[in-house]
Amino acid sequence: MASPVDSPRTVLLPETEVAARVADMAAAIAPAIDDETVAVCLLTGGLWFAADLTRALARIGRHVRFDALWLASYGDGETSKGRVEVRAPFQRPMKGRTVLVLDDVFDTGLSLSEAARLAREAGADRVLTAVFARKPWPEPRAIQPDFVGWEAPARYLVGYGLDSAGALRGLPDICALD
Repeated sequence: MASPVDSPRTVLLPETEVAARVADMAAAIAPAIDDETVAVCLLTGGLWFAADLTRALARIGRHVRFDALWLASYGDGETSKGRVEVRAPFQRPMKGRTVLVLDDVFDTGLSLSEAARLAREAGADRVLTAVFARKPWPEPRAIQPDFVGWEAPARYLVGYGLDSAGALRGLPDICALD
């Protein structure tokens, strides 16, 4: 079997377009939050988007707190296991704050739903969600993100945090494996 690194790929969203969409998202999100907001990155894939979005928010004067929540629903597989495992919980207090959950891709909705539930359970006054890419999905999802950067096609995506068995997350473009 060929390594995902050697697989043919097609650029669907180049790095410049990714950056423009993140900046647009920051402009849309900034009025809905304050500097006491805790931006929670869903690890591992959300790291690239969360870093770029929090910097974009800072450029326009919104300085959020930062935390991470490590959830796993895929492992190294290409399909969800149908359940979410918490590998590392919040480190920062959420009580009384707005929490902005950030993730790279929204497909099944399991991770985003679980993160929102955990934030509410931790005492967040309000939970907002933002994903860079939303993929079409045939089943109803428990939650819909509040902010979406890109309506992605139903293809196997890599780059900008999206991976194939842990590989290709660091590509600056979003690509489809062909």
